[in-house]
Amino acid sequence: MIFNNDKAIYIQIADRLCDEIIAGTYGEDSRIPSVREYAMLLQVNTNTAVKAYDELARKGIIYNKRGIGYFVSSGARAHIADTRRTDFMERTLPAIFHDMRLLGIGIDEVTKAWKESRES
Repeated sequence: MIFNNDKAIYIQIADRLCDEIIAGTYGEDSRIPSVREYAMLLQVNTNTAVKAYDELARKGIIYNKRGIGYFVSSGARAHIADTRRTDFMERTLPAIFHDMRLLGIGIDEVTKAWKESRES
């Protein structure tokens, strides 16, 4: 995984796990890789992966079965999607609209680009 400087690495790891949950890689109540396995996969320090797992557990996305491992919480996929949808509508979209106004980009151009992206 290539990390960027915009967010802390543990947040980027948590986001990746959320992406995998949304994509269906890990279903509800299914086991996810151990902290060590995920740290090795992403080539990060185990402590960084622990922080990511702790963050997701705190948010109720995953839970720990002591001695067995971490599992995806029931309703995690919907919770992640709702949270991201809200963030998109409240933060991302207003920034896009601002840029569109500054650059003179109309909704017709955006609609055309959206349709083209769906065809490819």
